[in-house]
Amino acid sequence: QVQLVESGGGLVQPGGSLRLSCAASGTSFTSYVLGWYRQAPRKQRELVATIGNGGSTNYGDSVKGRFTISRDNAKNTVYLEMNSLKPEDTAVYYCNARTTVWAIIRNYWGQGTQVTVSS
Repeated sequence: QVQLVESGGGLVQPGGSLRLSCAASGTSFTSYVLGWYRQAPRKQRELVATIGNGGSTNYGDSVKGRFTISRDNAKNTVYLEMNSLKPEDTAVYYCNARTTVWAIIRNYWGQGTQVTVSS
């Protein structure tokens, strides 16, 4: 059974920084594409960042230059370093892990962690 558990969310002032972590159990991250998504009130879930098993990264336009995604396969953990935070970054942030086995897509989600940017 694959489980993803996020941590590190909380309240931060505009311009501040926050680091989110997502630890997996029940599987190895080695072959997975990992990602962070977020959902703000009255908005649909949107891409924040992804990182492939080879280290390639992709970022949503709204966070480019401010956020950095990284992974530590030995610890089965993916991170999101968030800098220069803005009030519009306020959302529930979800960890995602995706892989394909025998042409079947396996897609797992964490429970989400709240990030609030406010003065």
